[in-house]
Amino acid sequence: MYLLPILAQVSQPPVEQAETQIVPIDLIYEQITTLSWFQAVIAISFGVVYLLYGWRIFKVITIISFALLGLFGGMWIGGQFGHASVGGIIGVCGLSILSIPLMRWAVSVLGAAAGGLLTAGLWYAFELPEQYIWAGGLVGVVAGGMISFIIFKIAVMLFTSIAGSMIMAAGVLALLHQYPPTTDRINELVHSYNWFLPAVLIAPTLVGVFLQNKLVKDSQDWQM
Repeated sequence: MYLLPILAQVSQPPVEQAETQIVPIDLIYEQITTLSWFQAVIAISFGVVYLLYGWRIFKVITIISFALLGLFGGMWIGGQFGHASVGGIIGVCGLSILSIPLMRWAVSVLGAAAGGLLTAGLWYAFELPEQYIWAGGLVGVVAGGMISFIIFKIAVMLFTSIAGSMIMAAGVLALLHQYPPTTDRINELVHSYNWFLPAVLIAPTLVGVFLQNKLVKDSQDWQM
């Protein structure tokens, strides 16, 4: 029943959607283009490592991810009381330490988040109403969370692959933006074609999951 209003709006593209940008494409692209060529190369290098060997370093990646989550969350909460830096420190220490004994749960949370990001990207790529992109993301969160709890290995490969894809894509786009012949073309692709950024994110993610799965099968010493 709740999907009927959404499907009705999908069949009739809303006028207001063109005027209001729900997905912060401008902000995302601005952050990418501020990277120097050296930072872009480093990002590509780390992204490739995540894509190929995320399954070997997933525990470190999980701790770092929750530390960053604790940093931003702690700074936001602390900022409400005028102590953003103190809140950030407490958040970093708290979530990073908590993620160690609860590693399987932490990985499952990241797997669910990765699933949500993928389906939200597909929602945006198919030019469905942006104001309902949360619905597309929610489907991925539920599916990713269920899969993560059932098959832990898939959660590891999914979230490390999508993390690597994001980092690598940011580096590649930053380099292309700095190369004059492709600067305008990349800007046009990002802002004029909804499918471009999701494709740049999802394609390497699928490759990463495939390659990691093959490497995990050939490895006898991997511990979940």
